[in-house]
Parts: sequence; structure tokens; C-alpha cells
Amino acid sequence: MLKTQTRYAIDPATAKTLDTDQLREHFHVGDLFADGEINLVYSHYDRLILGSAVPNGGTLTLDHVAETGTASFLDRRELGVLNIGETGEITVGGETYVIENGEVLYVGMGAGVVEFGGNGRFYVLSAPAHKTYPTKLIKLADARRVELGARETANERVIIQLLHPEVCQSCQLLMGYTQFVEGSVWNTMPSHTHDRRMEAYLYFELPKESRVFHMMGEPSQTRHIIMANEEAVISPPWSIHSGAGTASYTFCWAMAGDNVDFTDMDMVAMADLR
Repeated sequence: MLKTQTRYAIDPATAKTLDTDQLREHFHVGDLFADGEINLVYSHYDRLILGSAVPNGGTLTLDHVAETGTASFLDRRELGVLNIGETGEITVGGETYVIENGEVLYVGMGAGVVEFGGNGRFYVLSAPAHKTYPTKLIKLADARRVELGARETANERVIIQLLHPEVCQSCQLLMGYTQFVEGSVWNTMPSHTHDRRMEAYLYFELPKESRVFHMMGEPSQTRHIIMANEEAVISPPWSIHSGAGTASYTFCWAMAGDNVDFTDMDMVAMADLR
């Protein structure tokens, strides 16, 4: 079963007038992972699509999606898939890839029908593409690891970069996830924006009773959205995207926009946050 929804772009002047329910309506993505379903959210920020596929031992097929305006989903798009569940399989172009937990499959433009199988819990990300790059299974041993932060500031973490120019070629999609050292809870702090790219976060491996307070908005007009396990949030180019959890968690980050330079950030001084 395929379910889709559309989220339109909101400018910062409008965003700062929204109440909690309205902020969640535009930026929060819940109820993503459902057995036997593909759930997609089409964002008008850089036309990023985020979603999930949970085959639950069966097979789910991703082909025609009306929102893309093409005969098949990947006719003019590229795809990145992260498995946050048990071992699963993805079949594309006549080849089946076995995807373990924490691994990513990159699928290039024009690859055709994509089939999800096994017991994987797949987080799906897609952006428009201008060129075809080879489909590639990215294992953890292939990833680029960047250690940041400190225990004293509660943000000691490792950034695992999977869709990154030094790991796998893509047109505009960047993707990876961040894991924390025990006792650290702050992500992406100090904050930054990048007006040339949007971003999306998926918070996962968070205990059921715990929450992450995701900070968003212009640096001078911050707001928060409270996130539960396996919920996603859309971050506009003009918005910060930081968070702190009541327990340990992992988050998957993905970016689409003008470039694939991970370090292209406009840093925000702590004293300038409001």
C-alpha cells in the first residue's frame, strides 16, 4: 500500500506566527512506519521526498507516484534508503541487495522499479537528479566518521556520513546519521543554518517514553517541536535544526539543495539565539 502527502513551503515570517499545532502540521512528520505500507511526504523545500517502507516479511513496490509527475518514481530522481530495522532486501534493476541495520543503499536516477522485502524498516529519501550515478550498497565500514563535541557540553558524538562525496557519488542528496556517547544529548549545537539547502531529521532509537526537543526557526525567533521515536521533522533553509533529548537517541540527517558540501554552514553564535 502506498500513501502520500504534500507539505508546502512556509516562509519565516509566516512560521513565527504559527502555534504548536500549526508548526507540527507543516514541519512534523509522524506515523511514518506502518507494517505493509510505503508512506511518503513530498516537501516543496527543494522537492525532497522523505518516507518509509516496512515490508514486514512481504514485498512492497515503489514505482509510480503521482506527485512526481513522471511515469516511474526514479525517472528524474535519486534515492537513498537507510535500514533502521532487521535485515531486509531491496531489489532494483534486477539485482537484490541485502541491507543490514545501519546500512544505506543509494539508487541512481532511471534505475526503475524498487522493491522492498524482508524484515527491514526502511527510511526513504529522494531528491531530483540531473545525472545517473551507479546504485551502491554502503556498509558501515565504507562510511566516513567524524567525531565532534565533548562530554562536558553534553554533545560528544560521531557523525556517520554515508551519502557523502568521499563515500558515494550523488547529484544533490547528502545523508548519514549521528550517534551519541552515553550521557550526551545535544545535537547540532552550536546551531547553524544553510540558506542554500534544506534538511530533514529522523529521530530513532529513542525509548518509547522519552522525547527530543527539536529546536527550529530563525535564530532570533526560535520555536520547538517535541519529537517521539521514529518521527521526522522538515527543516527549511532559513531555520536552525538543533535538539536535546531526555534520553539517548540517534538521528538521520539528509540534505538537498545547491551543493553537496557538508561543511557549507552559516554558524550561529550562542549569544545570538533567542
